[in-house]
Amino acid sequence: MDQAEYLAQKQLDAYNAKDIEAFLSCYHDDVQVYDFPNDSVFSGKNDVRQRYATLFETYPEMEARLVNRMVCGDVAIDHEEVRRERHDMPFFAIAIYTIRDDKIAEVRFIK
Repeated sequence: MDQAEYLAQKQLDAYNAKDIEAFLSCYHDDVQVYDFPNDSVFSGKNDVRQRYATLFETYPEMEARLVNRMVCGDVAIDHEEVRRERHDMPFFAIAIYTIRDDKIAEVRFIK
């Protein structure tokens, strides 16, 4: 398994476990997060911590299921089915993870 695939899976597993420390360990200190293509949503690991810790607390049943993953070099593209609550209708999202220095340095979401 290459680094892009490994980090995409590790952060997905941590997301589903609501393990903020394991989740953050996948991200570069200066990570940039965008709504596709280039609308900046937040940046830096501290912003990731704040946003996802709140999500994990607000939606304890939240879960993302991998529908498909493609990997090419330093990029992993995940198609995910996400539910905020167990009985909610799912929504689908695509996350494009770009790896730099063995960490996720950029994420672009398509929702």
